[in-house]
Amino acid sequence: MKYERQRHEMVKNQIEARGVTDSKVLAALRKVPRHLFISEALRDQAYGDFPLPIGEQQTISQPYIVAEMTQALQPGEDDRVLEIGTGSGYQAAVLAEIVFRVYTVERIYPLFVQTRKLFDKLKYHNIVTKYSDGTLGWEDEGSFDGIIVTAGAPEIPKFLVNQLAVGGRMVIPVGNQYSQELIKLYKNERGTHKTNLGGCRFVKLVGEYGWREQ
Repeated sequence: MKYERQRHEMVKNQIEARGVTDSKVLAALRKVPRHLFISEALRDQAYGDFPLPIGEQQTISQPYIVAEMTQALQPGEDDRVLEIGTGSGYQAAVLAEIVFRVYTVERIYPLFVQTRKLFDKLKYHNIVTKYSDGTLGWEDEGSFDGIIVTAGAPEIPKFLVNQLAVGGRMVIPVGNQYSQELIKLYKNERGTHKTNLGGCRFVKLVGEYGWREQ
């Protein structure tokens, strides 16, 4: 009950108050138990207005960023969405409440194993996971109605653009290793069209078409 109350307050004060209006996104954020996607030691901070560490030098994004990116993706109930960077699994779970199926790729094995177990426990049967280099996408399952990238890329990976369906949307942070711009890409018969949604800061997108491993 405590977490449910905190979740509703989070949506009201952090999400709706900043202009997120998509009713499907708001409903998903009210439902997904964010506190289960972080360690027990940090659970009292789960619904705060900030990112939190999840181990392996990765983070769970600030709730507002999750909401903003999900709304920008314009998810529909019949959509098949590819997520690059499973991380904690929270973003995938929010999407899974809205869309038909989520395909999510993680390159860090302990996070991949941990999130797969959590998805099973929470009965997210419409989330499909893969341990791989996310910058290559998931060619066998494309094309996708939406692609969401939860790490900062030096540029938009061409493999991901190729796996986006006509009429599809991609949301991806692009910039240097310290700050990025959140880019929404829309693909139609004439090509791709980009909109800058403003500044953000994510961990690095590491992979063949991202940043190199240190």
